[in-house]
Amino acid sequence: MRNGVVGFGLMVLTVLSATASELTITTYNIENYVAANRVTADGYRKAYPKPEAAKQALRNVIRRLNADVLLLQEMGALSYLEELVRDLKKEGLDYPHAHLAQGLDEARHVAILSRMPLVSVQTHADLIFKYFDGIETVKRGLLEAKVSTSDGEVTIWALHLKSRYTDRKDDPDSIKRRAGEAMAIREFILKRFPEPAESRFIIMGDFNDVKRSAAVRYMKKRGKLMITKLLPAVDSRGEHWTYHYGRTDTYSRVDHVLVSPGLFHAIKDGSARIEDDEDVRKASDHRPVTVTLQFSN
Repeated sequence: MRNGVVGFGLMVLTVLSATASELTITTYNIENYVAANRVTADGYRKAYPKPEAAKQALRNVIRRLNADVLLLQEMGALSYLEELVRDLKKEGLDYPHAHLAQGLDEARHVAILSRMPLVSVQTHADLIFKYFDGIETVKRGLLEAKVSTSDGEVTIWALHLKSRYTDRKDDPDSIKRRAGEAMAIREFILKRFPEPAESRFIIMGDFNDVKRSAAVRYMKKRGKLMITKLLPAVDSRGEHWTYHYGRTDTYSRVDHVLVSPGLFHAIKDGSARIEDDEDVRKASDHRPVTVTLQFSN
């Protein structure tokens, strides 16, 4: 692996892809698949790897999901992505095509795993926005991937917006920061697809914000222009949460799937689903969200 790519030698690649008549895509924040400060059974540890039991639970979840395309947040450096791909393959799930987005955040990245060749994949790490009196950059960048289907190409945008942590008293919970990131991403997407009603794209990831937040609203509309539709998502018990914050023991939905009007017809059941099997709570503080696209032959 090099230049952020597993199985490819280039940051941007073009290949001939087999078309898909049904495509499952999952977004999943895998909670610090990297050396990080942690509370362990032996006490507090700095730069401690994700525990092996949590890694095994994570692989169990991913294998049951069996998604065609897997979008990950909080993935560590290239070596960690290599490890996950290798371990999944040993357990019978092969993702031969993988890419790691390289943004300003040097520790936690967005990544994509795919069982099929991607038409193209690249990272946009230079998206900027006005923040108070200065200019900031979308911290983890924006990953763009194109996949071939029997109904034409679909563009997948994968993101991970700024966490709620902040040192600024004038921006509690980094609400304005995330809104700025969302607006920068929205404007970039609209330059590519100025007519969303005729476009085929999907935006997925960890927004670190709920559906009524400015960050999510900006992705849905600009003035009267409808850009995307936010998909409803529930688990097997009819619950909607995707994130558990242990310190306050609260639950919220911060992982979202938004679909352009031109692609909505392909969404199976018009909704997404939240995975809630027995290993999910052991693997991460987030739950994965999956959408299935169905196309004509």
